[in-house]
Order: sequence, then C-alpha cells, then structure tokens
Amino acid sequence: MPELPDVEAYRRHLVATALHRRIDGVEHVSTEMLTGLSATTLRRKLVGTSLESSRRHGKYLFARTDGGPWLVLHFGMTGRLDCDGRAGGDRDHTRLVLALHGGCSLAFEDQRKLGGIWLTDDVDRFIAARNLGPDALTVEKAGFLDALHGRRGAVKATLMNQSIVAGIGNIYADEILFHARVHPRRPVQQLDEGARVQLHRQVRHVLGTAADRNADPGRMPRSWLLPRRTEGEPCPRCGGRVERIRASGRSAYLCPRCQRR
Repeated sequence: MPELPDVEAYRRHLVATALHRRIDGVEHVSTEMLTGLSATTLRRKLVGTSLESSRRHGKYLFARTDGGPWLVLHFGMTGRLDCDGRAGGDRDHTRLVLALHGGCSLAFEDQRKLGGIWLTDDVDRFIAARNLGPDALTVEKAGFLDALHGRRGAVKATLMNQSIVAGIGNIYADEILFHARVHPRRPVQQLDEGARVQLHRQVRHVLGTAADRNADPGRMPRSWLLPRRTEGEPCPRCGGRVERIRASGRSAYLCPRCQRR
C-alpha cells in the first residue's frame, strides 16, 4: 500500500519528468475513479495546459496546471505513477494517462481501483474537507505534540490515524516505532513528553530517509526493521527475534526485546 514515502517519490518523479510539458491528450480515463467531475470535464480542463508545480500532503499528490486547477491523485492500496516514452499505449490497470508534448506519457495505475482522481481550485480547502492532520514529513515538533495532545488509544493506531497526522501507514508505523523503541500497543497517553519528542524525531527521520531512497525496500539501511520484516528474523539491533502481533486490528512487526510494552 503506498504510504507517504511512496507518494513523495512519485511527486519527485513527476517533477523530474513531466513539469512544464504541454498536455496534448487525456486518455484511459477510468470514470469510476473520478469524483465530482466527468471525463469530458477532465479533458477540457487539462488538455492544452501544462503541470507547473507539485505538492503533497500525506498520501495525496497535487499537480497545479497553468490553467488554474490542481490535479489530485490518491493511490489507494495499489496505485502508482509512471512516466515513460509511450503516449498512451495499452497498459493493464491504467486509470489515467496524460499524453505529454514530445511523446512521453504520465500514467496513473491502480489495480484495485481504490484510489481517486479529482480537480480542485484550492488545495488547502481540499485537505481540510478530508479532515487530514498535519503532513507527517514536514510537521514541526510543536505541531506534532499538539496533534497528540489529549489522544488516547494504542500508539500505532494513533500514528496511522490520518486525521491526527497524515501519511503514515502500516509498514512505516512499524519502522518508526522500532526506531523509537516503543511497543505498538502502548497507549499513547502513557508516553511522556520525552518519548513523544523522540517519536516525532523518528517520524521525520524514517519518512525522510525512505523518500530519499525512492521508497525502495531493497535500498533501506540494514539497521532498519523493514529488511527483516518477517516473523523469526533476527532483530538488526539486538539479535532477538522479530515477532508478528495484532495491534489495533492490523499486523504489526516488532522486536519484543527492544520494544517492551
């Protein structure tokens, strides 16, 4: 499932390959993924414009056109973004293709169709309408501590609650908690200020490092949990055995030696 580092990698890919190139066509539109607009409107608003800037908030990617509206993509559970040399060839699971001037095409793919495509004139209003918390990669310490203030429940579920902090999913919640040495079932209200500051530090560190490595599990540091995210594997820090448990209805991987409840 794409999480913040994946979407940030897609944003950087879009910037490197597709900005400032005229959109000559809008193809392969899956109408069931459009919200609040038709395929005809999408084409009318995009064809002839170019993508001039980008923004990301949590798991949402925004690309501003020089014609005014922002194209919004959410990647659901299986979404991905790719720019290649083909201008709208057949692709399995393709939900939207922007045929760019010069022959390259920007393709949004989503096998399970759980993502979404929108146009918006106001990104901040779009974010507020979905009750998204501060972006996990850019939130400052004060904002993070404020977001946790008064919260109750397991810390892993808190990190994954998009209305508290936006962008963290199952995999990176486990990684953040491993670095912070916090058990995923530990109640967030039991964390003192020092533990919350450390949690914020690891949120920024883990997500930033993963984004810089293109969210590729094979490129993550060997000292991380992610390369050993299998029950029974040795903990990269203490040599204990990685354990799989249920936490807030989700699978969680941890080292019970390093992350005592």
